[in-house]
Amino acid sequence: QPWSRITLWAPLPENMQVNPVLVESVVILAVVLCVHMAMWNQHSWCCVALVIQAFYVQYKWDRLLKSGAAVFQFRLSANSGIVPASMVMPLLGLVLREKCSASGNVYFERFSMVMTITGMMLALFLSLIALGITRPVPTNTCIIAGLASSAILYTTKQTLTVSEVIEVLEVLLIFVYLCLIVLYLLPRCFTPGEALLIVGGISFILNQLIKRSLNMAEVKGDPVNYFLPVVVVGSLLLGVFFALLFCFMESETWVSSLFFHMMTAVLVLGILMPWLSLFIGRHPIMWLLDFLTLNDRRLCLLGYWVFLAVVATCVVLHQNYQRQSGSKKHQASTVVRKYFHLIVVATYVPGLIYDRQLLHVASVGCLAVFLLLEYVRYFRILPFGQLLRQLLTLFLDERDSGPLILTHIYLLLGMSLPIWLFPGPCAPKGILTGAGGLVPYAGVLAVGVGDTVASVFGSTMGEIRWPGTKKTLEGTATSVFAQIIAVAMFLIVDGSINLNSTYSWIVGSITLVALLEAYTSQIDNLLLPLYLFILLLL
Repeated sequence: QPWSRITLWAPLPENMQVNPVLVESVVILAVVLCVHMAMWNQHSWCCVALVIQAFYVQYKWDRLLKSGAAVFQFRLSANSGIVPASMVMPLLGLVLREKCSASGNVYFERFSMVMTITGMMLALFLSLIALGITRPVPTNTCIIAGLASSAILYTTKQTLTVSEVIEVLEVLLIFVYLCLIVLYLLPRCFTPGEALLIVGGISFILNQLIKRSLNMAEVKGDPVNYFLPVVVVGSLLLGVFFALLFCFMESETWVSSLFFHMMTAVLVLGILMPWLSLFIGRHPIMWLLDFLTLNDRRLCLLGYWVFLAVVATCVVLHQNYQRQSGSKKHQASTVVRKYFHLIVVATYVPGLIYDRQLLHVASVGCLAVFLLLEYVRYFRILPFGQLLRQLLTLFLDERDSGPLILTHIYLLLGMSLPIWLFPGPCAPKGILTGAGGLVPYAGVLAVGVGDTVASVFGSTMGEIRWPGTKKTLEGTATSVFAQIIAVAMFLIVDGSINLNSTYSWIVGSITLVALLEAYTSQIDNLLLPLYLFILLLL
């Protein structure tokens, strides 16, 4: 019988389906091995041991989530994400330490080493929780976790001082208490891996801010770098305070709303402003005015960003008008949601080219505004709480399964983290050579360009699906090509980038991160920029 059509791609049989968690873990292992081959020291060996034990522990966490035996309620329709989340902070510390060591900056070299060990300890703690509540006790996984823990503890003893070990334990203690508060008050907002990444990062920032506040002799560097820790800690205090307060009183009254605004003003003007003035040596508002009006270029950039903010607001209002005039079940499509990715790219690229310090401060300010608006929406603070709830509901996706809407905040974090984490004190004249020149652009490449193109082309023209996922081969391929084209454009418009024949490494890094995007079920806006940042910084 003649064939009328030849099938070039057929679905795999049921017993040969590819496990997305396995592929995701293989991609993360490849990144770890790349870092290990570049560093080849005690800490890189510990990272290899950590990723192996995290792979075993992830299956225990996934089983707990499926059976409902986990202690807290985690985000639905996603695996635990232990492997990708466990390796972010240790790998970040390793690559930052290498750059600081090469530049001779001993202070930040020790800081990066503390970050590496802290990330390992947080991952081990999360592993112990899974092993402690799994029944029957997984003997093999316990042995592997014990070996990895022994190697990491031995390395900690050999490389950290007593004060640095105490610092790691302080972060661990803060992490435990914050996890109890956040996961109890915000069910279904995070996976275990996302909780590790977000709460672990906040715990590290909080400990560093307290440490520097108690020892002002350690306060050094650019005043710009102190805005982010103060904003993060202030937002955390505000959120925890009102979450506990509104457990005992109604938040949707004018009295509660007035109290919310008054306490916010007291926190900002009475605590955060004096706290920030200790670090920068001036009143923060006066310093900010001088900073923003330093030259005409900054004023032009600010005007341009205000215009883009108005455009984004008009998109939200237009989509909500369409919903009111049409079906009540109308939801924004993937293409519509990616409009915001394009607007963010148009926002960040000029800032990266012309004034990165201004972009740093502006992105921190935008984070503060986003968090405050989310508090207003979540607590339904009058007069705008209910309005924000109606406007943002249109743009919900499957990842916003909890009481918070975090997608837009994750987008901002993904674009900004490479800028905030850039090792300026360890870079001669603030510039890195080779692939490191693209490090500040990691968020724009991975999220603004790669994720946007993959989603749009994959959802509209994709036919060949990656085994075990809904993502398509066409989406991943166009994502890689689009990022390569974007790199070429950045080379043209940004004269500070000098790749020095590292093109193959850049293409390989982009491809590896694109594969991670195809197979991860975690928040890709957070993971992708961080892993691309790590690979480009090698």
